[in-house]
Amino acid sequence: MSKREPISDRRKFIFNMARGVGIATLGGFVWSAYIDEAKASQLLLRPPGAIKEDDFLKTCIKCGMCVEACPFDTLLLAKPGDHKPLGTPYFTPRDVPCHMCTDIPCVPVCPTGALDQKSVETENKLDINSAEMGLAVIDKDSCIAFWGIQCDACYRACPLLGKAITIEYAKNERTGKHAFLKPVVHSDPCTGCGMCEHACVTQKAAIQVFPREVAMGKAGDYYIKGWDKKDDKRVKDAKAIKTRTEISKKSAIDTLNDSGDLY
Repeated sequence: MSKREPISDRRKFIFNMARGVGIATLGGFVWSAYIDEAKASQLLLRPPGAIKEDDFLKTCIKCGMCVEACPFDTLLLAKPGDHKPLGTPYFTPRDVPCHMCTDIPCVPVCPTGALDQKSVETENKLDINSAEMGLAVIDKDSCIAFWGIQCDACYRACPLLGKAITIEYAKNERTGKHAFLKPVVHSDPCTGCGMCEHACVTQKAAIQVFPREVAMGKAGDYYIKGWDKKDDKRVKDAKAIKTRTEISKKSAIDTLNDSGDLY
């Protein structure tokens, strides 16, 4: 048998270059997949009782017990290629919404607390109406009810009839003899179950459920709703801070008429 010839420096160089390119490409694919999952995670709807997304991803062990417990096959486990955090539970309301089970079977079986049972309890009893899976948002441009076509599919589908979604009546000035029946979503009672999105008659749902952090704005702690007794308590012990500057020494009229450095 002939002895194997030593690999030349040139062949070593080509081999190492090819291996480096392969590793870099694989790393690129992995990083790209991670970025896709991170972006998708912000828009995923989790089961009832899910804790905040960052904590959920750290706490969920991808056991699938919540998925197995769901009697309506609402919950799914993210699989490779879904561009979602692998193995975590989620649901797509346009396909299968949450059916608001009164015993919430998906929550008590969670072994790690990623699904917090206390968050879906009222007076120590399970209460699916206290769930905050998401919030329904209406696209007024594509909702046919805002065109003047009579449709109350989302309103009728809502399990909290007349609470989470109400109908606002308004005269249709265009025709002069018809009325608009506009759906209005109320954030406090809305659980994000997605029944409305599933029932929407438009080709792409004109009402869609998003995580509450995405769907809702935030006014800021410095705004107080004086008519809300609970909110008003936040300023109970607050002390007024008064500042006096040169401009505040003038009357309001003089201040408005003062051109200052404009000339």
